[in-house]
Amino acid sequence: MLKFLRRRLLQLAPVLLGVSILVFFGMHLIPGDVAQLLLGDKGTDADLQRIRHQLGLDRPVYIQYVRFLGGILHGDFGVSIRTRQPVIWEIGQALPVTVQLSLAALVFAVVFGLLIGVLAARYPRSALDTGSMVGVLVGVSMPVFWTGILLLLVFGGILGWLPLGGIIDGNLGYRRMTGAPLLDGLISGSWAVVGSSLRHIVLPAVALGSTAMAAVARMARSTMLDVLGLDFIRTARAKGLAERRVVSRHALRNALLPVVTLVGLQLGLLLSGAVLTETIFALPGLGRLAITSVLARDYPLVQGVVLIAAAVFVVANLLVDVLYVYLDPRIRYE
Repeated sequence: MLKFLRRRLLQLAPVLLGVSILVFFGMHLIPGDVAQLLLGDKGTDADLQRIRHQLGLDRPVYIQYVRFLGGILHGDFGVSIRTRQPVIWEIGQALPVTVQLSLAALVFAVVFGLLIGVLAARYPRSALDTGSMVGVLVGVSMPVFWTGILLLLVFGGILGWLPLGGIIDGNLGYRRMTGAPLLDGLISGSWAVVGSSLRHIVLPAVALGSTAMAAVARMARSTMLDVLGLDFIRTARAKGLAERRVVSRHALRNALLPVVTLVGLQLGLLLSGAVLTETIFALPGLGRLAITSVLARDYPLVQGVVLIAAAVFVVANLLVDVLYVYLDPRIRYE
């Protein structure tokens, strides 16, 4: 296992290198001049050249990339052009909010997706099966931004059950430790902060995780139907085991491998969907930071956000591979 982990960690390097090349040169292909954007219409040519020199934009693109890559290897992602703060600091302020949102959406997708999929497979061709699959089809078809707007309109506006946006009530002061209000409330023992954070995260987590939940439900139903028809399931039933134990202990564990693979892939979709979700619900996360940075032509910050998101996605898929061993003892990584 350790040899496998070392090999996979070494494979991360070329992947992240490729991502850095694509995002760096892709940003430089976008029309517009960052120096001109910062200077405005009243600056002179001398001022323009001075800003370009300060930002290193007067050097060849490949030289800029080498400097950018060297800084990353030393943990320096540069300085934000817009705020003049270190990129790593800006990302550190926004990343915990996105991680909290993505994990909440993932938990919602996995729990409800597995529940719907298992029940649909347990009672195939029933009204429950048909109704759940119709609901799943609707969930897959609905864009994240439309789901978010509907949830805001119904549960935030008409019914008034949940907040319309933000990550915590404005009148609650809490000590920031990790940057994720829910975790900070749990660490400090402030249940008012925990309750407020949970109320604020419900709608964005449901909006972000609805598509992933539908995909998990479809995959769980399909794999459970296949496993429930295998010989060892019939043997377990013939031995007199309770149906609940047959489904939970024997069938579900063997059906989880494809679902785990899908969940690992869905994490990337959750990170990309967080851009729209955080914008709709006014969450100060990584997605909203990326949108602001792109509109401001903030090259260093956009590059840092994309690299961090790519690293999170790759590490998540590595954890999925490790989880295979636990779910299926027959798998061994040599």
